[in-house]
Amino acid sequence: MITFEQVVKRYPDGTVAVDDLSFEVPEGEILVLVGPSGCGKTTSMRMINRMIEPTSGLIRVDGRDVMATDPAELRRGIGYVIQQIGLFPHRSVADNIGTVPRLLGWQQDRTDERVEELVEVVGLRAELAERYPHQLSGGQRQRVGVARALAADPPVLLMDEPFGAVDPIVRGHLQEEFLRLQAEVRKTIVFVTHDIDEAIVMGDRIAILAEGGVLQQLDTPVKILARPANAFVEEFLGAERELRRLALIPVSEVTADRGPVVRPGTDTDEATRIAAAAGTDWIAIVDGDNTVAGWSYVTDLNGVVGASDARPFAATVLAGDSLRTALDVLVASPNGVAVRVGPSGSYEGLVTRELVTEALR
Repeated sequence: MITFEQVVKRYPDGTVAVDDLSFEVPEGEILVLVGPSGCGKTTSMRMINRMIEPTSGLIRVDGRDVMATDPAELRRGIGYVIQQIGLFPHRSVADNIGTVPRLLGWQQDRTDERVEELVEVVGLRAELAERYPHQLSGGQRQRVGVARALAADPPVLLMDEPFGAVDPIVRGHLQEEFLRLQAEVRKTIVFVTHDIDEAIVMGDRIAILAEGGVLQQLDTPVKILARPANAFVEEFLGAERELRRLALIPVSEVTADRGPVVRPGTDTDEATRIAAAAGTDWIAIVDGDNTVAGWSYVTDLNGVVGASDARPFAATVLAGDSLRTALDVLVASPNGVAVRVGPSGSYEGLVTRELVTEALR
């Protein structure tokens, strides 16, 4: 756990970088510090490992007062990942990852085993371990930086704009990979970014700071997006706040409309009645095992519904998709309707624009 109690950082010229900041980061949580330039987010993070020292207040890591701990000892127990990565250019990937274990006096075979394990864990090919930083792509170098921070298995990680130096596509992949890794290792993480979208993706909770290091709101992404604490937070979240909320709500949380469902063998009159009751001129055709077969206009039916009558749905969403994904699909749907499909391909109902709007309410 990381604890801040009324922490202040004031520079000699009187500038206040952090003002009366208090929060806790429970074990295994990712807390993202986010805010405009000059809001003290990086300063706050760097005070945790004493790269910057507070003017007043108390910072504890796992119950220990950081100011009462030797800085070198403190930093060996805290992983640190930065945007510029900071790899040693004259050392191989393996040597870079093994830096802290060597400082801690690990035996070479133990260090080698840990390096080999981490190369795989962060998604690098084994042969890259012998290469040098300049021989890697930006995304690969960033993965090496994460591996180096994890090498001695520290309980705490500090991450300062760790994915900011790579292009958006690579950045998205790195975010996904890191969250997958975090689900396994469960480190206590303070993550700094200026990007609210990245904060929403990465954070179990988000702390939004204003200029001068004043905490404006600290809560889960869902709650912050639903209920901004004040005008500053609302403005910082931007005009796309509701769309960002949609990205956090799975389609499975919305009760799908049952829709005009029929099975093969249903006679045309019954299918027409079912469609009329649903207010449509078409029916959804579902096989006996509840697998989606497709849809058909009732006017195209002849006698009884057959599997051959089914046309593929143009708009389909999975139960695990976000409502943001569902909305994108619905916008492209000819009739504003998408069929929701479960993990096994089973029919779960229809999602409409109205249902998405109601979910936001």
